[in-house]
Amino acid sequence: MAEINSRGRGAAVLRQTVTDTIVAAAVAELAETGYAGMSMGAVARRAGTGKAALYRRWPSKEAMVVDLIEVIASRQVPAGGAGDLSSDVRAYVRAVADTLSDPVVMRIVLDLTAEAARNPGLSTAFDTAIRQPRRLACERFLRSAVERGQLPADLSLDLALDLLVGLTQWRVLNTGRTVDDSYVEATSKLIIQALPLCLDAG
Repeated sequence: MAEINSRGRGAAVLRQTVTDTIVAAAVAELAETGYAGMSMGAVARRAGTGKAALYRRWPSKEAMVVDLIEVIASRQVPAGGAGDLSSDVRAYVRAVADTLSDPVVMRIVLDLTAEAARNPGLSTAFDTAIRQPRRLACERFLRSAVERGQLPADLSLDLALDLLVGLTQWRVLNTGRTVDDSYVEATSKLIIQALPLCLDAG
């Protein structure tokens, strides 16, 4: 879990163990009630502390959830950079599958995706912590594959990203079916075969 800054707005140094307990409680509360139903009081009760402990760390619920997004995102970005297209695709598909197969993470991501449409602050945090790093990780290994001659120079990064994420996302979100190693392997092989066809229209 990423460490959230334990120094408050004043001079006092806040105990990291307390912060970690609050963060765990906040993640559980957010997954259970969603952003709209979540309150600082409910998080404090779940953490076994007072609301003052929360407000020493975050000025508002939104600020706390922005930090939670960063905590969740720190575990979700695939590393990439194996230097081999097949290995990078398999690692990326596995990371997507692991994310989509985590029920707590998925409840939070789906809720915050909807909430971000109404909340510019959450939208920015969601984009910065989750969407952009995933896209950059994907772009890095795809560009490297282009440079090595494994993919065409006119590869469409947008289409390639849709392909890398879309199959697994459809399986989990639209059919509710599980994702196992055999599915990751089969899907990865299909993606590797199809990537050279993801070309820029222009």
